[in-house]
Amino acid sequence: MSFEAAALQTHGLAYGPIAPRYHSPYFLHIFSGGYSAGYYSYIWAEVLDADSVEWFKQHGGLKRENGDHFRSTLLSRGGSQEALAMFRAFRGADPDINPLLKRRGLDQATPEKAHGDAPPPAG
Repeated sequence: MSFEAAALQTHGLAYGPIAPRYHSPYFLHIFSGGYSAGYYSYIWAEVLDADSVEWFKQHGGLKRENGDHFRSTLLSRGGSQEALAMFRAFRGADPDINPLLKRRGLDQATPEKAHGDAPPPAG
């Protein structure tokens, strides 16, 4: 905790009235006991979520036929098939990370392109 307090002070982030909500030891479970690799399953779930949302957008949104497709190819299958195979049956393709990158503002569009300005010069 003393290291964390010093780091906050060094970077001008130590402000008594508003203390950090989470401290470094809160994340100890991620880095010890074999959980570290499992932690990335949260990101994988977000990839599948964002890609599913994109599928719905591409197919006209939340309408009955889309919900029926989602239910019949994925939700109603439970653990009866391998999860990735069920996702592929729903999506019609492998999972795509690009919808998550776009959601987080990390897609290939540069800030200039996002605002309609000319792209930066090459080189």
